[in-house]
Amino acid sequence: MSTPQSTPPTPSVWRHWRGLGGWNFYFIVKFALLWFGYLNFHPLVNLVFLAWLLFPLPSLRLHRWRNLISLPIGIGLFYYDTWLPGIQSMLSMGSQVAAFSADYLLELAQRFINWQMVGALFVLLVLYLFVSQWIRITVLVSALLIWLNVLSISGPSFAFWPAADIPSAVTAASAATETLPADAAAQATPAASDPLSQTAPPTSANLTAWLQRFYDSEKQQITRFPDALPADAQPFDILLINICSLSWADLDASQLRHHPLWRQFDILLTQYNSATGYSGPAGIRLLRASCGQSSHHDLYQPAPQQCYLLDNLAKLGFQQQLMMDHDGVFGDYLKQMREAGDIQAPLMSQAGLAAHYTSFDGSPIYDDAPLMRRWLTERQNSRDARTATFFNLIPLHDGTRELGSNKTAPWQPRAKTLLDQLDAFLSELEASGRQVMVVVVPEHGAALVGDKMQMSGLRDIPSPGITHVPVGIKFVGMKAPHPGEPVTVTTPTSLQAISALIARAVDGKVFSAPEVNMAALASSLPTTPVVSENDNAVVVMYQGKPWIRLNGGDWVPYPQ
Repeated sequence: MSTPQSTPPTPSVWRHWRGLGGWNFYFIVKFALLWFGYLNFHPLVNLVFLAWLLFPLPSLRLHRWRNLISLPIGIGLFYYDTWLPGIQSMLSMGSQVAAFSADYLLELAQRFINWQMVGALFVLLVLYLFVSQWIRITVLVSALLIWLNVLSISGPSFAFWPAADIPSAVTAASAATETLPADAAAQATPAASDPLSQTAPPTSANLTAWLQRFYDSEKQQITRFPDALPADAQPFDILLINICSLSWADLDASQLRHHPLWRQFDILLTQYNSATGYSGPAGIRLLRASCGQSSHHDLYQPAPQQCYLLDNLAKLGFQQQLMMDHDGVFGDYLKQMREAGDIQAPLMSQAGLAAHYTSFDGSPIYDDAPLMRRWLTERQNSRDARTATFFNLIPLHDGTRELGSNKTAPWQPRAKTLLDQLDAFLSELEASGRQVMVVVVPEHGAALVGDKMQMSGLRDIPSPGITHVPVGIKFVGMKAPHPGEPVTVTTPTSLQAISALIARAVDGKVFSAPEVNMAALASSLPTTPVVSENDNAVVVMYQGKPWIRLNGGDWVPYPQ
């Protein structure tokens, strides 16, 4: 009698579990960067990727193909988890990047290499290879990623770094709720009398709703200029000096906060928010300063005529003028000012001016001191009683080089030179006897000191360090004595405060009055909550802390 042959068991797919292998190190690097606040981590997406890598496959060949296919996916996911500009933003800036000189592109590439990070990465790799001999790292990585997902269940994908002053989604919501009465926390709606109240917990939905209320509120804000000047109005000039790449953080980093220039001003706006990190939007916002702050998208849509600052002044007899120390070609800057800022004045001649620097795109940047003297000479020889001049200066822009050099010139000497030139120009204006309202208002900062979101010089995200800029106003040629120290305005202000100050002084009587109360002139200026925007990034100050939204996603605390 033959012995029946046993049927071999059917292979089960569940017998082919394999560890993550080298992908363990991929996730460990992410956890380390997350711990120190360098990632905008998305727990669920990463958990899905981990599940894809762990799913058992019976064939070793299929397993190897999966690893190969996963390489570009992993790189893309890593990029998605960083604070780097989104793909849409990179594509939109492609034409501008193409205009950079080769030397500047090489310099930018070198800045991305953080040698301390490279060293730490090497140490982490050695530790991983050593420990993995005895410990199943895949189990630990999987457990930690599941734990991060559990933490994010009650809210959107927030970063979980160990910073006492920046809460995670769970702690931020609970802490804010604890400060409210039970019924108020449940409702989480602002008081009807204050649509911009910040008492609601800083959840993603509440921040989005608050931002929309901010836009709606700003649409109602308009600076009222007189229909006509009084018969006894005094003629004077208005000079708007819009400086690229100058913030309080930059002044502190370069020890120029106490430069003599700042003591020359009659009024200083010390909590002024420029609302953007790029030059084109900054110029448009200044030229539209007579209306409240709009969204970045609306900057490039038609605006009511009363929003245009220079147009309001032109109706009162101020002749428009335009002056720049560059050609305005890069990024279509001059074109944007004409189309979206509605400044149609011809560009003041640059003929005969010597180039002082070379820009990052290889174009010349003219010496500002002769350019300012040319403006003064033309004003003294002109019959126009009143002018309003928009003057854009860019010698502090990142990538600016000394003539004949291929390397970015140090920012501090360039800034000191410019501040010295402005200081001397104000003194020269006083000596000339002309009556001029000078408004120095930077576009944005230079980002001299990078942070966990951006390297030095990068301004794709308009962080508070980039948009908190110094604004000074001086009434040159007043009959009354200047105040011994500038009157400082410490309330949060933005562009409409400049328009309001100009409207208050537009009759020129501040120049002929025997005494001027600067504190009264600068009192009750329009206040504007801190909201800053670039194309794909929005930063708001909410409950005293900065929050950021990238590419229309969820709000997260700005990493400190």
